[in-house]
Amino acid sequence: MADAQGNPVVVTGCAGFIGAQVCNRLLAEGREVIGVDNLNEAYDVTLKRWRLAQVTDRPGFRFYPADVTDLEMLDRVLEPHRNRVSAVINLAARAGVRYSVVNPWVYYQTNVTGTLNLLEWCRRNGVGKFVLASSSSLYGASQELPYREDQRTDQPLSPYAASKKAAESLCYSYHHLHGLDVSVFRYFTVYGPAGRPDMLPFRLVQWISEGHPVVVYGDGTQSRDFTYVDDIARGTVAGLAPLGYEIINLGSDAPVTVAEMIRLVEEKLGKRANIRYEPSHPADVRSTWADINVAAQLLGWEPETPIEVGLANTVAWYLREQDWARSIATA
Repeated sequence: MADAQGNPVVVTGCAGFIGAQVCNRLLAEGREVIGVDNLNEAYDVTLKRWRLAQVTDRPGFRFYPADVTDLEMLDRVLEPHRNRVSAVINLAARAGVRYSVVNPWVYYQTNVTGTLNLLEWCRRNGVGKFVLASSSSLYGASQELPYREDQRTDQPLSPYAASKKAAESLCYSYHHLHGLDVSVFRYFTVYGPAGRPDMLPFRLVQWISEGHPVVVYGDGTQSRDFTYVDDIARGTVAGLAPLGYEIINLGSDAPVTVAEMIRLVEEKLGKRANIRYEPSHPADVRSTWADINVAAQLLGWEPETPIEVGLANTVAWYLREQDWARSIATA
């Protein structure tokens, strides 16, 4: 089958960490996937091209190099499919808290204008379902742990978080005005094989493997709700169900401190880390922790991958691909 309606699903950011895994899951279910990605240089394109190569030759997959910030380009590349698409999963994003402080404009362009373009494309072409990748960063410095979807999110600590808040608001407007069915997922610190090199899990595996200093911002007691990418992809695909308008946390519900993550990676690699401590960044939050009751109630979803298993898979992938992965820039 293609999907529940017999029509393809558009996945933007299909060469990204989550996007590639979502494509893999959709294809494994026999669905037709139209992948869109501009393969930008937000981080090493070698990693994006490796992910894309894992799906390019699979039956049912078509790839278009396009930028979601350019509506005319989107119209042009998607024209052959415009009467067939049943859903858009928008995983195209500029991610990362710290760089958004340096260059907030590119975050606004991709995360806000890009989302608006895709929503408008859906409206013009009668696409009834939209899935948005959002972020736990919206919860800011809230001390109400675990984070629930009904908590305030109007005090973002970074331009990245602010851009995701704006994207969520646009989604609600299109739901209210045009009846678009929208699932918004707030992801919690996603990790796994071929992960983003600007995030801690990839950095730890590479740095400890190659004997580089491990830079820790803060004292190591800060914690994150690390969530395995396969679990995230499974939840995202489940969000194609008709829900109206819903915001849903996807997290592990099991926060781990940075110090514990270092210990676990050391254990998997059989090597010790050379740790260098740096001051915390003002855009970083102290802790994240997802309340995942809404995901369980609406989607029957819960995480299935313990941190020990997810890290073992991540380390195994790195060691298999070490000849080229060791050169991926992580700074």
